[in-house]
Amino acid sequence: MIVTTTSFGQYELALIAGANENESSKIVVVDWLKESQSWLNSKSFPKLKKHYKLDDSDFEFIDKNSLSIDDATQALLLAAIGQINEYLNGERKDFDLPLDLSSGTDFQQRVWRELQTIPHGEAISYATLAQLVNNPKSYRAVANANGKNPFSIIVPCHRVISSDGKLGGYTGGLDKKEYLLALEGVKCKG
Repeated sequence: MIVTTTSFGQYELALIAGANENESSKIVVVDWLKESQSWLNSKSFPKLKKHYKLDDSDFEFIDKNSLSIDDATQALLLAAIGQINEYLNGERKDFDLPLDLSSGTDFQQRVWRELQTIPHGEAISYATLAQLVNNPKSYRAVANANGKNPFSIIVPCHRVISSDGKLGGYTGGLDKKEYLLALEGVKCKG
């Protein structure tokens, strides 16, 4: 697995990509980092190690300025950084990156796929998302799956808000959710 970090506005993101045998490279995590937090201390790192049966030596950190387009996994990370920057600059509304959803249950994967259909600049409620995944009474389970989305920004879980129009929760922190929604022109109740 190759790891890099990039700035997103005033925030820092850890991006991790890798490839299994006979597979092309895929993004496995895009995770918010707290100020001065190492990617090794991100909430996703222990989950990744367990899911992929890896240890610390299976991860290689490469500064974003040292990534090479000659390596498929590094080139994918460069593409992800480019697309994130385009999104930040208002030049991109959707992401076109291969994602490894295998860390989620079948239900979580269904929710994550549905999140990708929410249009830029719009927000829906957890109850609406539950209906969209054909499980209308499971809005709490949908909220839980939403919170476990390992692809912050790229899979837009920030576009899901409470039925009353308030922000609800966000794994990266409500300040980041509010920032992303404002970037897309979505107004929510305080």
